[in-house]
Amino acid sequence: MSDVLAGKTILVTGVITDASIAFSIAKKAQEEGATVILTGFGRVSLVKAIAKRLPTTPPVVELDVQNIEHLDTLADRLREHTDHLDGVVHSIGYAPPSALGDGFLDTPFEDVSTAIHISAYSYAALAKAVRPLLRPGASIVGMDFDPRTAMPFYNWMAVSKNSLEAVNRYVAKELGPEGIRSNLVAAGPVKTLAAKSIAGSAIGDGNELDQLEVEWARRAPLGWDVNTAAPVASTVVAALSDLMPATTGTVIYADGGFGSVAFA
Repeated sequence: MSDVLAGKTILVTGVITDASIAFSIAKKAQEEGATVILTGFGRVSLVKAIAKRLPTTPPVVELDVQNIEHLDTLADRLREHTDHLDGVVHSIGYAPPSALGDGFLDTPFEDVSTAIHISAYSYAALAKAVRPLLRPGASIVGMDFDPRTAMPFYNWMAVSKNSLEAVNRYVAKELGPEGIRSNLVAAGPVKTLAAKSIAGSAIGDGNELDQLEVEWARRAPLGWDVNTAAPVASTVVAALSDLMPATTGTVIYADGGFGSVAFA
């Protein structure tokens, strides 16, 4: 451990289970010296129980990114635990079942709208909500999954991730004059509840997800282990730290190099 986040307070969204990428990020942030605050959606009591599995049990603040009142009061509710934030992790994404799997052209706009609202627009909404607590040098980091190609079964979630990348650039443009950075980390596939939910909603038996994981490990120059989010968490921590002071508005890939290789 290098304590690259020593003295920093980091807000982490998206913890659902201890297999969540967000959980690994929160754990790594604590190991690197940060004070962590979590947000919880839905069953907040469950998130609080999961939080006890971290090295230090953090407070949990309720947040539904589709709830305007939650967003409008977020800064005040966070002030019960801190007077500032040095970093924010946006690990939030969702698409209705009809937006995944076969039938891309058949997805109703209402479901597409939900996917983009939760998976892309919420990045800007969260940035606005916590803006009063961010100070110069702060870093916002969102979780991405490379949407540059048409990925099996990902469909409108990939469209949402493309939207997220555009939103990230505008958040960086908006907050850059205040000394606040905004970047995304595009991770390779990790076996999380979210990944299983996407696969289950889209294809039922999960065979295509298994094939994707095997092909990713085979093709990535550095290899890839779907059973650990540790490399992704380390990349996010680097983006949250002061070690990347001139990096903003971009996507950092933590995918073993898969996205850089056309054929392997």
